[in-house]
Amino acid sequence: MPERDEPTPPAAAPRSRDAPLARAETNLGLLPSLLGYRLRLAQRAVFDDFQHSIGEPDVSPGLFGILVIIEANPGLKQTELARAAMLDRSTMVPVLDKLEARGLVARRPPPEDRRVNGLWLTSEGTILVRRLKRRVLAHEKRLAGELGAGERAQLFELLGRLAAKGRSR
Repeated sequence: MPERDEPTPPAAAPRSRDAPLARAETNLGLLPSLLGYRLRLAQRAVFDDFQHSIGEPDVSPGLFGILVIIEANPGLKQTELARAAMLDRSTMVPVLDKLEARGLVARRPPPEDRRVNGLWLTSEGTILVRRLKRRVLAHEKRLAGELGAGERAQLFELLGRLAAKGRSR
């Protein structure tokens, strides 16, 4: 089978150090009209600001959420935590192992039922969560700064409806 002649692309012009690597305006097709795409962009912006704001590279928004739930529910069982965090139970084991290894969470049996382990923040975990909550609240205030109280309430209501729709499947 004979080879087809492929057109030779034009030689690239030398690029200065300040020149962008990609075109400034890439056509995104239908992406900007998709709710999921817009939510993902917003999520990335929020997560990036979260990481910058809290100054703890090993604490993701999800890990922060786990710590806050444990703080609010001392003695919570692992399965209850998984349900509250809307995570698979198998996901909880490595997360809790990591938190326990860092000295932030302790597993121990609650006084009323010694057959299961409950979850408690350690004193180090309590100190970290208090510090993080102050930083996260400042992060939230900065994010919501562009929204009025009514807009924020409307956004929460709309996001709640979308989340409920996803859970109803």
